Amino acid sequence: MAKILVFNPSNNVMEVYYRGLDQYMPYAKNMTVREFRGSSNSDLLWTDRRLMEAWNKLRTTYGKPIKIGYAFKRIWQGGHGEQSQHYAGMALDMAQNVSSAERDKIRILAETLGVFSYVEPKALTPTWVSANLEKGYYYLSEYIYKQKKVENI
Repeated sequence: MAKILVFNPSNNVMEVYYRGLDQYMPYAKNMTVREFRGSSNSDLLWTDRRLMEAWNKLRTTYGKPIKIGYAFKRIWQGGHGEQSQHYAGMALDMAQNVSSAERDKIRILAETLGVFSYVEPKALTPTWVSANLEKGYYYLSEYIYKQKKVENI
């Protein structure tokens, strides 16, 4: 069972959910907790409702399943730069299992929908699509820093 913190900007509240790995992420359609957690072994995850809504828009507009390799990473699990949006639960690495042509379609769609702050260019991520919301690092890390009662951080 994972504890999931979701920042909800509509009311400026961090919501707390408990979900099994095969259940859907809060606010997300077609994204399981297992997909969001990816290779992380953490049972405490966090994200922002806006990322889940951006995912919903991308997935609905694309009209087919999109595999998410991972989204969340704890900072000591490495693999990214010091201020990676994965550490804030605000980035999605996806479409590792489809052809280059299909990844190009997903990448272009992610860029043109306007729901992500940044979509990595193909030259940087040729075998997957990486999209994120860059505001997450500030909001989530400030909340977690201020909330001493949040367990296991």
